Amino acid sequence: MAARYTKICLILFLTAFALLAGLNNILDYNANFQFVQNVLSMDSTFADNQLMYRAITRPWVWHGAYCMIIALQLTTAFCLALGAGSLWRTRYASYETFDQAKKWAIIGLWLAIGLWFFGFSVIAGEWFLMWQSPKWNGLDSAFRFYMTALAALVFLCQAEPRAT
Repeated sequence: MAARYTKICLILFLTAFALLAGLNNILDYNANFQFVQNVLSMDSTFADNQLMYRAITRPWVWHGAYCMIIALQLTTAFCLALGAGSLWRTRYASYETFDQAKKWAIIGLWLAIGLWFFGFSVIAGEWFLMWQSPKWNGLDSAFRFYMTALAALVFLCQAEPRAT
């Protein structure tokens, strides 16, 4: 039972993180909007950058991208919450039933990995060269977030020890 409770708690913790990230971005919209604006406009990349054609300088695109980030954060939280609830309801069930209850948590973790790895590391980090910015570089934070989600996914998907 300890492994089941640990899995449930881990999913709840990640639910709280994704929910707070999304809510913080709504409640203090401008704080991280500036981050999105500067990354997409590539205004602090290296001088004479040959890849500046990738820069996006239209405010409506900045707002759209930021709203998509917020929507993904909240969707991640929702899926993880569904997963935690499903796991909680089946905590005393058979191994097969408990494994089937992992579906929403797995979806939520994949959304988290998609947002913080693909969205922040691949798109922002490499396409928009966020790694070049001394001020608007979120790669370290993104790494912590997606590695935590990945570790949770690996742990969640592990079969539990069966009593012999």
